[in-house]
Amino acid sequence: MQLFSPQWAQEAREVVDRGPDEAIRATKLASYWEWIDRARESYSSSWALGLRETGKYLRLQWSDGKCVDASIRDEPDADYVLTAEADVWRDILTGEDTGRLLMYRRMRLVHGDVLLFFRGIYFVVESVAAIGRIPASMPSGA
Repeated sequence: MQLFSPQWAQEAREVVDRGPDEAIRATKLASYWEWIDRARESYSSSWALGLRETGKYLRLQWSDGKCVDASIRDEPDADYVLTAEADVWRDILTGEDTGRLLMYRRMRLVHGDVLLFFRGIYFVVESVAAIGRIPASMPSGA
């Protein structure tokens, strides 16, 4: 499967909607996951995660804590837009700490209310990490 393909977008929607399994949850404190569960329960926003080299975006739509839609777009059109270069996406696919990638601004928030975005940052971090666990290859041109 290729990153930023329609098939990958649907797999990403399913993975983030399902949430972490027990093996993933066992890697961090229960209070961490409780915080994420509370942040997620009424979450309603859209994210566009972009690959800078291709100009493609994975757009995820959240409604009341459920990821209800995923698509690949040429325009971000989302509440929060994050972009990263191909080397960052490669790091995500190999299990690099997604929180570190965001905090060190390797994946950058380029659109959206920064304060509101960071209120749910661990939810975002774990969702992007889950997307990174989907076996996928880089698209041509990246």
